[in-house]
Order: sequence, then C-alpha cells, then structure tokens
Amino acid sequence: MRLFSCPSCGLTVFFENRDCVRCGARLGYAVHANELLALEPEGGIWRPVGGGSTYRFCENAELDACNWLIPAESGERFCVACRHNRTVPNLGDAANLARWRKLEEAKHRLFYTLLRLNLPLASRWERPDGLTFDFLADTDAGPRVMTGHDNGLITIALREADDVERERMRVEMGEYYRTVLGHFRHEVGHYFWNVLVRDGGHLAQCRDVFGDDRADYGEALDRYYREGAPPRWQDNYVSAYATMHPWEDFAETWAHYLHMVATLETGASYGLSTAPHVVEKASLTTVLDFNPYTAQEFDLLSRAWLPLTSLVNSINRSMGVRDAYPFVLTDVVLRKMAFIHDLVHRRLPV
Repeated sequence: MRLFSCPSCGLTVFFENRDCVRCGARLGYAVHANELLALEPEGGIWRPVGGGSTYRFCENAELDACNWLIPAESGERFCVACRHNRTVPNLGDAANLARWRKLEEAKHRLFYTLLRLNLPLASRWERPDGLTFDFLADTDAGPRVMTGHDNGLITIALREADDVERERMRVEMGEYYRTVLGHFRHEVGHYFWNVLVRDGGHLAQCRDVFGDDRADYGEALDRYYREGAPPRWQDNYVSAYATMHPWEDFAETWAHYLHMVATLETGASYGLSTAPHVVEKASLTTVLDFNPYTAQEFDLLSRAWLPLTSLVNSINRSMGVRDAYPFVLTDVVLRKMAFIHDLVHRRLPV
C-alpha cells in the first residue's frame, strides 16, 4: 500500500483516511487515478480541489465503511469494491456494524491490490460465478458460519473481525498467522484458481507445480484434521494448511504472493533500503526502488522480500510482539510463488 498526500495542503495521509486532519478537506479514493482526492461539495456531488471531474461517494460511505468514489454520471450506487457484496449482517446491531467495518477495511485493501494487478473482477451480476461476498454473523438457531469459497461466492464469518475470537482460533488451530486480510487473500485465491487456472487453460501447468487437484477434497480435509501436516512440510509448503490439498496449496501461496507485493509497495513508498551492520550483510541488503505490481521478474520481488521481512520481524521482536511474517520461503515455495507471478502477469503459455 502506497502513501498518499492531501492535494489541498500536502499532509501525508493514508488509504483509509476520510478527512485531512490539517486542513479539514474531505478525502475520497479515486480508483482510476490511484489517488486520494481532496473534495469540495458542489450541489450534492463532489469536485476535487483545483477542479476536475465530479464524483459521488459510495453509499457505504454513509455507514463510515468506505471512502471510495464513483463518477458523478455513473448509475452505480456502490464503488467497484462494495458492489461485490451480496449479504451484510444486521447493521442495526452496533457490534455487527463495528465488525463489518473491519471486514470492509480489509476487503478494500484486497481490492486495491487486485486492481493494481489488473485482475479480472466480474461480479455475480455480470456472470453466475462472479466474485461475490457474504458477511454472515453466527446465530443461536443455526450452525456456526464457516469462512470459505464456493464457485465465486466467498463467505466471511463476522466473528473473524473480533480480535479476541480470532486469536483464540489462531491458537487452537496452531496457526502462525491469522488475520482478516489474510482470510480475504486466501479465499480470493480459490476464485482466481477458477478464473485463471481452470478457465484460463493452465490446469496442466498448475498441476505440475501444486499437484493434482482431482484428489478427493473431502478425504484430504478429513486426513488433514485427523493427522495434521506431514513431517518436514516446511520444505515444500508455505504453511501447514497448504499441505491439505493442491487447491489449498494454491490459495495459501496466492495469499502470500499478495502479502509480498502489497508490503513491498509500502516499503518502496517509504523509500526503504537496508544495509545492516553485520559481517554477512549481502543477503539482507536491498533498495526498494521499484514498483512490485509491474515487476516483470519474480526474482526482483523475492530478493527484496528476505531483507524486508527480516527487518520487520526484528523490529517486532524489539517491541516484544510476534513476528509479522513468521514463514520461511524455501526454493520450492518460491518456485510456486513465481508460478503465481507469471499467472497474474499473463506470462504462462496457453
């Protein structure tokens, strides 16, 4: 995620900011320009400070769940991220509203990355298996909501936005990492397996890298929860859950690729470079002076990733908190991520 500046006064502002704390300007995110615009009201619509095309805010801005803009002449009620929602919880419940806002914050960061990568984003109103979200709360009358993907429909359990509940599940399930944004990135990986691999003519190539997806998923799931990950799984998989089935390996690797490009952009936006004061410093030295979304070679990303994550993890340890990125990317895992990179950038032969 890049840094932004208020166009009205120049103050550094951030992706979720609704207002500039220095000059008070109303801020809105313009997708086409990848900019936060400072806006002035003009007869029920908004015009950028200094002039330009007019906009309306997404309807979810009224609920303080979105700051994205829609061209004033558009007939859309919702922005390009919010229009993929099918079901939201009862927002008359204050706890539901607060948790849904957390989900929307993560989902908007997801869409920022997907849009920067130029990925196809058909909604369910455009095609039957288009990308769609249900945000569901548990009820006393029914079973617990399960986060997952089904033919383009991604269900996110509202309790994932409860920090206490999510940490409890992380510990109970023995996971290194469990975040709201991580869930979104993983589940959307299943959707893009359908779109880019299955429908994109890359099944054979994907099976060569991740294994045969025709293996029975139900049996694989039962085996994983009965036996756990195999010994030395870290040699070949980015996470224990990735060992369960080739679909989960793909989705986990996809999520980590999105972690990588988004975090590298943040580092580049801060002008980050590393030159540690150690004897063997070559592997931990990098200059983040490139755009990870347009990098042609995956090696450029992977060579920068180790120094960046080493630095961030070391800072976290100095603060007494868990590593931000507690994973080891072996050569096998990096080859899988390189496949994702080439798939995303349409570099695989058909």
